[in-house]
Amino acid sequence: MGKAESYHHGNLRRAVLDAALAAIEESGPSGWSLRELARRAGVSHAAPAHHFGDKAGVLTAVAAEGFEQFADALERAAGDPYGSGVAYVRFAVDHRAYFEVMFRPELYRAEDPELAASRERAGAVLAASGRKLSRGAGTGEERATTIAAWSLAHGFASLWLNGALPESRGEGDVEELAKEVLRVVFGGGAEGVE
Repeated sequence: MGKAESYHHGNLRRAVLDAALAAIEESGPSGWSLRELARRAGVSHAAPAHHFGDKAGVLTAVAAEGFEQFADALERAAGDPYGSGVAYVRFAVDHRAYFEVMFRPELYRAEDPELAASRERAGAVLAASGRKLSRGAGTGEERATTIAAWSLAHGFASLWLNGALPESRGEGDVEELAKEVLRVVFGGGAEGVE
């Protein structure tokens, strides 16, 4: 494979992924076809299948890329478990297409090595935040605290994205409301949420 061909295929992959993200934004993670992605990306109808195999292959690449960006966002806030919760919600709101795929393993190949590595990296940051929230409790309580914090952030993000919260349909500030929810649920240590 020559240098120009390799460069072309790098652009093709990105073009198809960008088309997939746009399609997910518009129709959800299942409401499109590979043929539609090809049309959106301006490539031959066979190009997405050639590059990704099938729809699950495209969604695997979307999830892997999403978890990588998600891990980056969580790591930037890793020193503060409350900040990690806000970063979780902010990522969901700012990167809805990724978020809608990442936590739906029935859509993609969960055993994909790239996806598994980025998902584990994000999970490690979430677990570290859970340990900080549990304030040195036993291992069982640390795990329960991590799941509670994850459930809170994920549930809040889902409610916001689906327009179920009145604030999400108007002028509400997602970060401020997320901070307030964290303060209520996890107590007094959240004053420093920035």
